[in-house]
Amino acid sequence: MDKSLSGSLEALLFLHGEPMAVKKIAAVLRCEESDIRSALEALTMHLGGADRGLMVIEAGERVQLVTKPEHGELVAQYIKGELGETLTPASLETLSIIAYLGPVSKETVEFIRGVNSAFTIRSLSMRGLVERVPDPERARQFLLRPSLDCLKTLGVVRAEDLPEYERFHGVLARTAAAEPEGASVKE
Repeated sequence: MDKSLSGSLEALLFLHGEPMAVKKIAAVLRCEESDIRSALEALTMHLGGADRGLMVIEAGERVQLVTKPEHGELVAQYIKGELGETLTPASLETLSIIAYLGPVSKETVEFIRGVNSAFTIRSLSMRGLVERVPDPERARQFLLRPSLDCLKTLGVVRAEDLPEYERFHGVLARTAAAEPEGASVKE
């Protein structure tokens, strides 16, 4: 087994942060699905030690890197502490993009911000401020939008009622249109 492929797989699963199809992993890493399956097996064995905090889970053709159950209490304590704190500037920036542009793909949010936003989006989702909805144009893909609780907290009935919605929506839509693969924005 090519150790560099196993390392690349681990990095990709960590970066993505959500379940990922084996076929997509193979395309991203530019190799055969059989190579990915071998790398998954090697990574699973590597992470199987008692001194490791992560593991690989599989559901059909999708895989994800997650924390081991024995670390559940630690994770729960951390998340509870995070949720009790005020939103960070990164969280506010991400929430603003989703509120003014949503429904929008995670990739578009990351393109606009210029950084990986998986953890921030996950935190906003756990707080109940954003929600995932199916992407009508891409099977098994999701878009992000502000939740009803978020809109209620902001004191608006719909995202279009946010201050200067048309202006900020337009700026973000133009920025997203510059995305290399094309914008994943839904007007």
